[in-house]
Amino acid sequence: MTAHPQKVRVLESYLAGAWRPGKADGKPLLDAATGAPVATIDASGLDLAEALNWGRDRGGKALRKMTYHERALMLKTLAQALMDKKELFYQESFATGATRKDGWIDIEGGIGTMFAYSSKARREMPNTKVFVEGAVELLSRDNSFSGQHVLTPLRGIAIHINAFNFPCWGMLEKIAPALIAGVPCLVKPASQTAYLTELMVREILATGILPEGTLQLLCGSAGDLVDHVTGQDVVTFTGSAATGQMLRQNRAIVQNSTRFSMEADSLNAAVLGPDVTPEDPEFDLFVKEVAREVTVKAGQKCTAIRRVIVPRKSVEAVSEALQKRFDRLVIGDPRDDTVTMGPLASRDQVAEVEHRIADLKAEAELLSRNPAGVSGDGAFAGPVLLHCAEPLKAEAVHSIEAFGPVATLMPYDTVDEAVELTHKGKGSLVASVFTNDPGVAEEAVLGMAPFHGRVMIGNRMSARTSTGHGSPLPMLVHGGPGRAGGGEELGGIRSVKHYMQRTAVQGAPHLLGAVTGRWISGSPGRQDTRHPFRKSLAELKIGDQLVTGSRKVSLDDIEHFAEFTGDTFYAHMNQDAAERNPFFEGRVAHGYLIVSFAAGLFVDPDEGPVLANYGVDNLRFMTPVNAGDTLKVQLTAKEISPRITADYGEVRWDCLVSNQNDEPVALYDVLTLVAKDWPA
Repeated sequence: MTAHPQKVRVLESYLAGAWRPGKADGKPLLDAATGAPVATIDASGLDLAEALNWGRDRGGKALRKMTYHERALMLKTLAQALMDKKELFYQESFATGATRKDGWIDIEGGIGTMFAYSSKARREMPNTKVFVEGAVELLSRDNSFSGQHVLTPLRGIAIHINAFNFPCWGMLEKIAPALIAGVPCLVKPASQTAYLTELMVREILATGILPEGTLQLLCGSAGDLVDHVTGQDVVTFTGSAATGQMLRQNRAIVQNSTRFSMEADSLNAAVLGPDVTPEDPEFDLFVKEVAREVTVKAGQKCTAIRRVIVPRKSVEAVSEALQKRFDRLVIGDPRDDTVTMGPLASRDQVAEVEHRIADLKAEAELLSRNPAGVSGDGAFAGPVLLHCAEPLKAEAVHSIEAFGPVATLMPYDTVDEAVELTHKGKGSLVASVFTNDPGVAEEAVLGMAPFHGRVMIGNRMSARTSTGHGSPLPMLVHGGPGRAGGGEELGGIRSVKHYMQRTAVQGAPHLLGAVTGRWISGSPGRQDTRHPFRKSLAELKIGDQLVTGSRKVSLDDIEHFAEFTGDTFYAHMNQDAAERNPFFEGRVAHGYLIVSFAAGLFVDPDEGPVLANYGVDNLRFMTPVNAGDTLKVQLTAKEISPRITADYGEVRWDCLVSNQNDEPVALYDVLTLVAKDWPA
């Protein structure tokens, strides 16, 4: 097809509040399919120390004024604005060599990650400015000295140095958790595809949704960027292991113990289980997945399958099935709707892949090589399938990555041998095993897990719903040990914590509560004549407390509850059997009878601001209750979290049930939804 002429843009960096060009003539960036100039890039003469300080000061202060929910809602609003502009990004993405399908992963996948983080943060984090982690640790017998772990935003800036293959997703999946944590970002995209990142950042800033200083962009060489980091900053890197190791050893990073996370090249493997035959669904699923991972983004994915590990008897069948799929490919300009595989990112990348194929041939034979089928100045390359007959004795196929549409078939004889082959990659982002045998799944996954950040099991049951080998998901960790860099991204709220400092705070319970915004056992409660369930969120305060009257538990109560619910466990119904139990002295009340009686003691029956009870947390039964014991309840407002987009919020109540001897019988948190306002 005829390529459309493109206007050559001069890329600029957004630093310290302004768009700034480099001081020198820019390096030309070429369209991957046509070879035509797309943009020029240069970052010489820019003051990067100033940019970092500006982000720390301006952006950090603005973010820390917001709660987690406010930052999460900001992210959702931004994601909606970007989704409205997606067609603009798709048109620019074609120049990177990405087909529409490839671009979907990068563009909508990245925006979808922002939506996912916004949702998870509002569900799993409080609407506060401090994140409380774990339970209170009691440090004294009389409950006068306690400890609590809290997480607070780092006072620095997150520097994200990204790879060329995902210019949108690579940025968005990193800034999302950092912004929710309350840490501003400076993004440095790989030069080859930086024009797409720059376009998206321009659209982000044009919305005005992010506070000033929250997001900066550096287009061009990183220069002395990391020389100016502090111990409050975070540096993340995605790219080659050699470059990552160089950055990791930067003097400023080492001296300041700056947090550094690396995702490097990874020789990911897919294993076909020994139970699978060519007639099984798992065989077709395996072949389809390998072919997809070799050809999507022309194999330029950090999660792509490089090593295809199959039972020795299946090598020929797998090879033939893969070749049939490769033969159906249409390679060409991704602007053509009929094209199913685009070019590599650049001619330099083609040359790099050719060198790596030559290195691999020292230990592997060429099984098939599909011609690119395209002439001209584009960076086209067809799929290459190699075969290593003795992979346990080989080294190159486990250490050299051709970052393109290249994979190597490797035979194995036992599951243990297949696992050993995956280990020879010295650490990978992801591995997959295709099997319908639970025994094979257990042996393979547990064997591979220490060397992989993620393991996917593929089989007939999950075929329709599986997201596949190569798709990192916002809620699951992305990263891997060893060669893969030792870093960790994504994983839901886990990744938000990467940008926060965990601090153990010790002190008297009421002072700890002042820090955490929670009532802590041992702190005084506030009791008044109004039942706390009559108070809206506007009136309710942390520490508001109700101490109830008492209720005696009778043997008739226990027997009625057993008959009514069908819970006739012997400890409730058989005196002799209960006495033989080492925990009881005789028949005891049901735990859920205790909880039910407790509710009867503390619930206010009239219509009011408490809209619903949506569960209990941390329920523990501590002292057996016998017939004749008397129960009472202390109910205390423990945590209040208003929802930012609703007219109600969550209230967590500390519920302590005790007996006539003031011994704790049950302890748990009651979770309710409470209206923000309620008419008097």
